[in-house]
Amino acid sequence: MKRNSILLLLALLLAFASCSFTTKTFNDPDKDKLLIQLITYVLEQGHFDPKSIDDEFSKNVFESYLNQLDPYKRYFYESDIKEFSKYQNEIDNQIKDYDLSFFNLTHTRLLERIEETKALYQEVLSQPFNYDLEETFSSDYEKLDYVKNKKQMRERWRQQLKFSTIANYDDLLTLQEKSEDSEEIKSVAELEAESRETTLSQLDELYEFIDERLRKDWFSVYINAIVEEFDPHTFYFAPEDKDRFDVAMSGNFEGIGARLQKRLDGIIVNEIISGGPAWRQNELEVGDQILKVRQENESEAVNVVGMRLEDAIKFIKGPKGTKVTLSLKKVDGSITDVTITRDVVELEETYAKSSTVIKEDKKFGIINLPKFYVDFTDYKKRNAASDIRLEIERLKKENIEGLVLDLRNNGGGSLQTVVDIAGLFIKEGPVVQVKTAGEPKEILRDKDRSIVWDGPLVILVNELSASASEILAAAMQDYKRAIVIGSKQTYGKGTVQNVLDLNRMVRSNSSGDMGALKFTTQKFYRINGGSTQLEGVKSDVIVPDRYSYIDIGEKDQNNPLPWDKISPVDYDIWDGYFDFDSTIQKSTERMAINEQLKLIDANAQWVKQIRDRENFSLNYNQYKDELKRNEEEAKRFDKISEYRNNLSFVSLPYEVDLMTKDSVLKQKRDRWHESLAKDVYVEEAVNVLFDLKTAQPIKTKVASAVKE
Repeated sequence: MKRNSILLLLALLLAFASCSFTTKTFNDPDKDKLLIQLITYVLEQGHFDPKSIDDEFSKNVFESYLNQLDPYKRYFYESDIKEFSKYQNEIDNQIKDYDLSFFNLTHTRLLERIEETKALYQEVLSQPFNYDLEETFSSDYEKLDYVKNKKQMRERWRQQLKFSTIANYDDLLTLQEKSEDSEEIKSVAELEAESRETTLSQLDELYEFIDERLRKDWFSVYINAIVEEFDPHTFYFAPEDKDRFDVAMSGNFEGIGARLQKRLDGIIVNEIISGGPAWRQNELEVGDQILKVRQENESEAVNVVGMRLEDAIKFIKGPKGTKVTLSLKKVDGSITDVTITRDVVELEETYAKSSTVIKEDKKFGIINLPKFYVDFTDYKKRNAASDIRLEIERLKKENIEGLVLDLRNNGGGSLQTVVDIAGLFIKEGPVVQVKTAGEPKEILRDKDRSIVWDGPLVILVNELSASASEILAAAMQDYKRAIVIGSKQTYGKGTVQNVLDLNRMVRSNSSGDMGALKFTTQKFYRINGGSTQLEGVKSDVIVPDRYSYIDIGEKDQNNPLPWDKISPVDYDIWDGYFDFDSTIQKSTERMAINEQLKLIDANAQWVKQIRDRENFSLNYNQYKDELKRNEEEAKRFDKISEYRNNLSFVSLPYEVDLMTKDSVLKQKRDRWHESLAKDVYVEEAVNVLFDLKTAQPIKTKVASAVKE
């Protein structure tokens, strides 16, 4: 089983719990038992779809927990697993009895095995690796059996360490080949020894962090193995994680400006925060795996593979102005170093921004919305809906004839802003249905009859458009108010989570901070009755992108809630177009013969092939030949970045005035426009606007009613 993603910084639909069942209090003096009491009670009473804690549940927790403790199967022996197996059908009973026997046994044994492997990896790395042997390494750890004895354990470590070290060896050889200093030439034997020293240093650092982990840290792993059985968005935040989560929700970020997640032993880039250092540097991408981290004043990088996410982040974060170099495994399998200058993430770039775009003699508008932001303390302050309205009004003054709303990579946000934004494009009516377990469904409606934009509308989405983005795209699709262009489907997150501070439920707490629990409490549904859960929103015009074949959506997580449907609500289809279906057909035909999209699709398939590869040669010549083949194959896709769409993008007059005083803003907009000029998806969105005829003239007068 894959380890469920742990998102440190959330940009999805969240609310803070104020549920009636939280009035109950607990006071067990044993903190671990108290935590189990709290969490099981909250999930049984408050989760949207509570699981039966039975033998099947127990088996799933057993497998998930052991996989998280030992994903590479290089600590536990087959005999350990047999001993643990007597609890395979008993974890459910232990949860109900607040019995920690299984955790205590596995925790004690894990520490013993970790201690044993210290001498083992040092002994393996003390001897040279023979890279002339015909030998293959498999990275499909799920299919591996647990070893039976110390001889087999040593062989497992030898293979895994040889696989790790061959990359270091290749780096050193390549570096020497490129070096112009002939006096520093080292022999192959010296480079081989140096590559093992690098691996040894990396493991020593990793084990230092493992040794610093306290019992409570391992207990959090056990607790999350339990709660993640409910669904992938239910998660326990230990006190330290809760503090970090609180900072994340406040919107203050410092570091490289990326959201990270843990998957197996890898740290994966989950999102690039618009406006942040990584965004400005423009080389870090979603899906990249961070392998090593090096500070600007250090010669050696720290290996973060296998490290706890929170520990790795300590190396990645740092004071403003300092540089950090990340060694990355890109989505296509290539390894590269990226240096980023740390900074405070500029929140301004998380706000909506707009531009005009000219095709032939027609002018259109494009609005980019990175997330559905809101000030939770005062909704009437700046929020996504009020900003979108303002940008539309500014674009209307430029006499645009169509509008593109770009929701690609938008992970969600405030539900109310979705309803208000939808209301900018329709007279009135339902926008989304929300269902809480055991309660009647709630229908959220736009009640303001004014329309801010009644002209042609296209919405751009991709696989990373999630949650609130899916609600808006679905509503506009159901009303036939907009044509949705993008991936085969969006992310597929149709649930809402609450975050409960567990300390609120403890009477006379003497156990210290209990942390917090994020858990799923609601599902939302389209106005046609279907859920966006798992299926997401299916684009009217499907276009391939680099994530087309990568497991990246809700359906690819562990234990997602199922798709279902409820009764639809009454709503009136938009009658403003007379060629809606024929426009979709024309666009689909254009996409089928677009050479740029064919190349993007071929690249996406190649990326999947690279990522799915499980067997690797440990013979250096064969290893190097494979790297060269990948590099040559990658050159075939260089033309993707060379593409130009021949559209002209112009900032609005108010921003042009601001740019005379703000060179940084000008730099940001120039870069955005440069990106748009290479964007085949924006090009097709404009083509659709060009084709989409309206049944009545577009109203250019700004609507007088204010939507609140």
